[in-house]
Amino acid sequence: MPSQKFRAGVVIAIRRENGDLMCFQRSDVVDSWQLPQGGIDVGEMPVDAAWRELTEETGLTRGDVHLVSELPEWITYEYPTAVREAMPDGDKRIGQTQKWFLFGLLDEPNIEPKPDGVEFVGWQWMNPHHLLHHVVNFRQDSYGRAFSRLLP
Repeated sequence: MPSQKFRAGVVIAIRRENGDLMCFQRSDVVDSWQLPQGGIDVGEMPVDAAWRELTEETGLTRGDVHLVSELPEWITYEYPTAVREAMPDGDKRIGQTQKWFLFGLLDEPNIEPKPDGVEFVGWQWMNPHHLLHHVVNFRQDSYGRAFSRLLP
């Protein structure tokens, strides 16, 4: 659950029929990939944040994907010391707690996300196991926990 020590956010897993996930290449960490994610605004419901972040980071909308499921529990992880030290002054959060959402494609052959060019610079389909080895180390455990519950 969100608190003053953990940033509340959402993670969006977009899966195609063969089980691959739509993954995005980070602009700030070489050879690092992840799923779209972002913070929940004050007063915003997690599912609404997921739809907003989906559009902001990928350009996809309700016309491209549909909500399949949501993990009932929050997945929490702590930032490593270097990440905490690089945070702006006044930000004393030690990690993130996230709601995970699984989306399916409405028209798979014609889906073409547009990475935001700020956080993400590219995209590709990956199987979840491959993604686990290419997400930043401090998120690997949370991704593994979420995948074990969210992906059949």
